[in-house]
Amino acid sequence: MLEAIKTAFKLPDLRKKIFWTLALIGIFRLGAHIPVPGPWDPQGLANIFGGDNNLFGLLDLMAGGALRKMSVFAMSVSPYITSSIILNLLTMVIPKLEALAKEGVEGRKIISQYTRYGTVILALIQGSAMALSLRGALLNPTTWDFVLIISTLITGSVFLMWLGEVLSERGIGNGISMIIFAGIVGQLIPSAITTLSTVSSKGVGTSFISIIAFAILGVLIVAGVVFVTQGERKIPVQYAKRVVGRRMYGGGSTFLPMKVNQAGVIPIIFASSLLAFPPTLGQWLPNTHWLYKFLLVFYPGRGLYLFLYAVLIFVFTYFYTAVTFNPLEVSNNMKKYGGFIPGIRPGKPTAEYLDRVLTRITLAGALFLTIVSLLPYLFDYIPAFRGMQIQFGGTGLLIAVGVAIDLMKQIEAQLLMRQYEGFLK
Repeated sequence: MLEAIKTAFKLPDLRKKIFWTLALIGIFRLGAHIPVPGPWDPQGLANIFGGDNNLFGLLDLMAGGALRKMSVFAMSVSPYITSSIILNLLTMVIPKLEALAKEGVEGRKIISQYTRYGTVILALIQGSAMALSLRGALLNPTTWDFVLIISTLITGSVFLMWLGEVLSERGIGNGISMIIFAGIVGQLIPSAITTLSTVSSKGVGTSFISIIAFAILGVLIVAGVVFVTQGERKIPVQYAKRVVGRRMYGGGSTFLPMKVNQAGVIPIIFASSLLAFPPTLGQWLPNTHWLYKFLLVFYPGRGLYLFLYAVLIFVFTYFYTAVTFNPLEVSNNMKKYGGFIPGIRPGKPTAEYLDRVLTRITLAGALFLTIVSLLPYLFDYIPAFRGMQIQFGGTGLLIAVGVAIDLMKQIEAQLLMRQYEGFLK
């Protein structure tokens, strides 16, 4: 691996991509420390972001801690991600968008432009909601203060969208994913320091046991995330031989990969956003006793909240997998090019077989996502970890591992193109 890194830096074009990636990520991390202008009350911000706040937890994770600092990148790329998800879903149900997606490069350019428009609109909505929800942390705010804060948040989010596109073009990996990855990794050291300081307050014997147990469990969790992220079911596909003129074409064999975790972290984002909506709405409603009782249901860590969180992740995993993988469409494409699964008739029987396999492997993926997302809450039930402020949860691990694997594969591909030994050998 070290030899592969040396080789990568010896190649001028690959070295240039690596430097571009590091420079653009450096700009992101620098901007995460530039505060949003406004009459902020530090104590008010600490009260809002203190404790286990699910409303801002996912945003702060993707922003690399920029939200708690109320920096210009506080919203990170979350409006862009939401816009992308919405466009992906609409592409499946609106024929015009579906036709655009099938038109190749030009069609994807138009959809990308729609995604940018959606990002600006969602940034306006999210920035306004964020500014209003943080009004308790402002000292005598005026209308101009709110306009300035919202404008800054929108500008920061749109700038990161542009930065991600430049990173995709000139750097290595997907730009938006790399920005999120950099934000998550940037929280590793502060999170580790916080966790260790909490453990050290328990006493020498207890803290030593907790650190050892935490290290072992951490390694096992990372190994499990890598295993499931890489896990796939390979469906064998044969292609019939075709005679065109005097030449014979086809006759080869390949496989159709079906990933265990087809949905990625999207179900966790959906579930977190949905459960965060009632508390957000409650901030604009009068504070009454029944409303307080109702909002307690959505407080992270409570039994009913964990149950709803797990059910939503499980259901959304199946839903998003069904949206992104259409067995009937895959079956028709295979039949069109003369492909078939050995022992399965082409057409509808193939679609039914793929649907059956997808349903079974998605069960494992859904259970995996549910368990990983609940890890920070489950730690409180383990005596060695009880009371520890574990900030780096399962969602962060999923994103970080997924992006890291994708990055390694892209560098591997660049090296293999030049007939060098890569990372994955």
